[in-house]
Amino acid sequence: MQSESLMEGTTIVCVKREGRVAMAGDGQVTLGSQVVKSSARKVRRIKGRERGDVIAGFAGSTADAMTLLERFEKQLDEQHGNLLRAASALMKDWRTDKYLRRLEAMMIVADASDVFLLSGAGDILEPENGVAAIGSGGGFAQAAAFALLDNTSLPADEIANRSIEIASRICIYTNNSIILEVIG
Repeated sequence: MQSESLMEGTTIVCVKREGRVAMAGDGQVTLGSQVVKSSARKVRRIKGRERGDVIAGFAGSTADAMTLLERFEKQLDEQHGNLLRAASALMKDWRTDKYLRRLEAMMIVADASDVFLLSGAGDILEPENGVAAIGSGGGFAQAAAFALLDNTSLPADEIANRSIEIASRICIYTNNSIILEVIG
């Protein structure tokens, strides 16, 4: 059970379509039921040393998520930019390290060819349909992305952006101050 005193980052969605990968996140950070920041940057571009750019987005306790992001960047460097190997190494650490097991956060990581959802249980999940979402508004953003993928010809970046906008109309922990990163 999460404590009311933890700062929480909320909604992230990643969409893969026609050779492009777009990840969007809202800017809201809450402390219990209070908004403490409305313009947080929860989606980041990471320069891969050998294989190009990687984008990462996180939700959950912000301090925990930042710890995971730092660990992921280190693994990405050690694995020479190989996204799957870096994600696998981070998940191994997350499952086995006493400190990391207590972290309350989730991440989505992506490069030009792969998208992975990294869970607090140490799982690596690859979405079959090109959409992954996390955070309190993740279900709303994911549903919006599916609808837009199925019923429009919009590019991945517009789908990701609109999905967060739609989630912000429904989820009280999601706002429409959107950060968007695109690869491809």
